[in-house]
Amino acid sequence: MGHFSELRRSLQEFSAQERRNVMIYILGIMAYKFGLEAFNGSVVALATNRYDYESIHNNTPSRTFERVGLLTGLNQAFQCVGSILIAPLVKRYPTKNVLAAAITVFGFCTALLIILDAATGGRFMPAEYRGVGKHPKNKWDYYGSYNTDAMIPIYCISGVAYGMVELIRRVIPRDIVGGSVQKLRQVDSIVHIFYEITGTAGAFTTGLVIIPQLGNNMAFIITPLCFALSALAWLFLSDLGFTRTTTTSPKPRTPTRYWKSAASALLLFFESILVGARLLLSSRRFLWLIPGYALSLHAHRYLENGIAPQIARRYLGDASWSQILVGGSNAGELLGALAVLLLSSGGAIPTPMPWLRLDALLLLVVWYLPYWRPEPGHVGQAWLVAATFVPVSFGWAAGDVSLAAYIQAAVGRLESRDREVSALGAVMAFLYSFYIVTYAIVGTLLGRYLDGVYNATGGSGGGGRIDGGLVYTAGVQFTVIAALVMASTFMPKGALAFNPKMLEGDGLEGAESRGGERESVEPFPGGGGSKNKQSLGSYEEESVASIQLPKRTREMV
Repeated sequence: MGHFSELRRSLQEFSAQERRNVMIYILGIMAYKFGLEAFNGSVVALATNRYDYESIHNNTPSRTFERVGLLTGLNQAFQCVGSILIAPLVKRYPTKNVLAAAITVFGFCTALLIILDAATGGRFMPAEYRGVGKHPKNKWDYYGSYNTDAMIPIYCISGVAYGMVELIRRVIPRDIVGGSVQKLRQVDSIVHIFYEITGTAGAFTTGLVIIPQLGNNMAFIITPLCFALSALAWLFLSDLGFTRTTTTSPKPRTPTRYWKSAASALLLFFESILVGARLLLSSRRFLWLIPGYALSLHAHRYLENGIAPQIARRYLGDASWSQILVGGSNAGELLGALAVLLLSSGGAIPTPMPWLRLDALLLLVVWYLPYWRPEPGHVGQAWLVAATFVPVSFGWAAGDVSLAAYIQAAVGRLESRDREVSALGAVMAFLYSFYIVTYAIVGTLLGRYLDGVYNATGGSGGGGRIDGGLVYTAGVQFTVIAALVMASTFMPKGALAFNPKMLEGDGLEGAESRGGERESVEPFPGGGGSKNKQSLGSYEEESVASIQLPKRTREMV
């Protein structure tokens, strides 16, 4: 009860206007998350079924999970593009207006696949197919007749809009509560909890109700409506203290100026990646963040976007049940975020190391999958897998939330040699880009390997199996990642203890309390590493370009 009472006292520090804005923002984010789960879950299941259907219809070897891996990897890469394109607008217009406009554009993008499907003969699922477990095997004649590869560019376009929304929604909390680190932590944790509650409900509803009734080619018809409700809610946010940037000689706003700003943001993004690489690779203090953050994020994404559809389609016989598995994963994320909120608020676990070690150990849970032989067509088996995904995602979410706070507190105080690039933005740019490249390459190659195993054991017409391939794509891959993450937790000075009180001679809480000072650190080898301190304001003053990273991770930005 002590943790809850302390949390209640901290929430009383919010003003009435801040509480109002937080409530409105949460309502909008819940509508957004529900529509997002319906869209992403339906599209992955749709792509899985369509590629299998093409393989069966054309009597060709399966390439399903190679293409699904490419589809999801490119979508995440294009999120970066979207965040870069939207960054100049956030500087010119009120954040809430840009966010509402961006999510409206996202809604139109999600409708493109429905329009394409309907234009090529697609229709709602026939009445006799409706219901959980009632869909005939390999019967998808109600799908549109377009080439399934056409989904890839459309999903990439939606990724651009997705990236726009993901960037701006990470700026809003700072606009609501200002530069208070404590308030930002509270808002971030509370929003994360409601976000995951809705994500869990959305995933289960999509897999058990919407797809079985409408078909995964039409299930995300609710997404534009959810996004419209979200945009409407966010328009009721207060002005959030927006002040338009002015210059001594204002120039007319033209499309040319916008694209110049976007190009400048793109160059700054790549420059940030280089600066971040130098900061991380040249210092033992931060080198461990690469496996601790980027590889952990890759494993989590592969669990939801790779393993979940593979198990649902090849083991259970119904690709839509992957959303049940994702729902279990979202429930684990919810519990992990709640655990960090309660335990970290009292200082019981001051560093992310115990959470990262737990994350590494729980990754090994997936080893049962290659040796599990469920009965296809029984939804109860999907619930069993979902239950095993809960602890895996619990460990990841706890590590991710605590690590995000550590990165912002520790890295945010550094001042890089390049005044145009913030140290915090540079580190996050490199970590997220490292994850994007890793997932795009590994996800596609492992999908191709798994398709090869499936084809070699009989394929669609001969009872093909993937359990032999899962030994390597799930078990071995996650074991290697677990070993790297575990080893990384012992790299910083002071990290050998089970529950370290500080790292590199500085605790997380101590770093936050000194948020008004930054260390001017030479991040390059041979630079002397001087630590002259300079008052430059708290880390919340980072430019939009420094946080132009569209992550599903809910760190505080």
